[in-house]
Amino acid sequence: MKDPRIEQLAWTVVNYSVQLQKGEHLLIEVEGHHTLLAKAILKEAFKAGGNASVIFTDQEILKTQIMYREPAHWEHQATHDYVRMNEMDAYVLIRASDNANELADLPHAKKDVYWRDYYHRVHDPRWAKTKWCILSYPTPAAAQRANMPTEAFEDYYFEVCTLDYRALAKEMDRLVSLLERTDKVRIEGPGTDLTLSIQGMPIQKDAGLQNLPDGEVFAVPRKHSVNGMITFNTSVVIRGFTFEDIALEFQDGKIIDFKANDTSKLQQILDTDDGSRYLGEFGIGLNPYITKPMKDILFDEKIWGSIHLAIGSAPNQCEHANLSSIHWDIVLNQCAEWGGGRLWFDDILVRENGRFVLDELQGLNRE
Repeated sequence: MKDPRIEQLAWTVVNYSVQLQKGEHLLIEVEGHHTLLAKAILKEAFKAGGNASVIFTDQEILKTQIMYREPAHWEHQATHDYVRMNEMDAYVLIRASDNANELADLPHAKKDVYWRDYYHRVHDPRWAKTKWCILSYPTPAAAQRANMPTEAFEDYYFEVCTLDYRALAKEMDRLVSLLERTDKVRIEGPGTDLTLSIQGMPIQKDAGLQNLPDGEVFAVPRKHSVNGMITFNTSVVIRGFTFEDIALEFQDGKIIDFKANDTSKLQQILDTDDGSRYLGEFGIGLNPYITKPMKDILFDEKIWGSIHLAIGSAPNQCEHANLSSIHWDIVLNQCAEWGGGRLWFDDILVRENGRFVLDELQGLNRE
């Protein structure tokens, strides 16, 4: 039986997110073996006059490759796959793997080789060149991570992915305007008192174009402006490992102290390169339907009432922005039931316990 929600989501991906035009080339990549959404997107792409193709990747196969492949062979495959990616006008990634932790027990050094010699060589050029959208699929594994029954998670998934993003985008414009006039941001909460500067730095709203679900506004911090302490209250999966209870201390932009449920694994990531102890992004979650962590960063960084910081490279490169081979988002939920917190712009209270207090931003509050 056809699920009209899948067809609606596919229409959104093709016609709103990547805005595929007649004659354009679209590559659909599926992580896993779920085909329904890929087929629906494929049909919508053909209806739009596009030329679309689908590839499938498997986490168990990837794990074997990372463990045993010679580094030079990654470079060979990257050269081949880059040619294909370079021919694309649009790219859609559907994350539908059965186990987000499949790569957790691989040696860190081998994963680094994969990310450096293959992934970044193929995908980094497409960030600016192609129209792209990344979305998850509501698998039983995703429902389990979210501590929800599968059917209930499916209903929730389609609700958050198909909200009226055009209306949300209009409300976001007020926050973007305020951030563009802001120098100092202060984040306060339990175990948290952090300041950073965004003066003259890029500000961007994300409202359904590059992620589904979506709903965030983010700024690029000035690299050496970050000072203080932040304690995160959500879990995050990075390279197959689930980190919890992350706490970071910054001095002049650099992470000088840190802890987590596995501090040694955290240190390995922070020591990746010269930029991996600096911030690349400060974001504010605004999706009114996302209210609790799912252990999926596509959802969690959009939690209404949250902020997130990305360790590593800035999404928009410019003077005073950080550069790194990693970009790792970590979320702090500031809603009252999660411990609360305050957000200040230039010493003016903007949000308290997840709710905006300024009149001009009331449209971003949940009803």
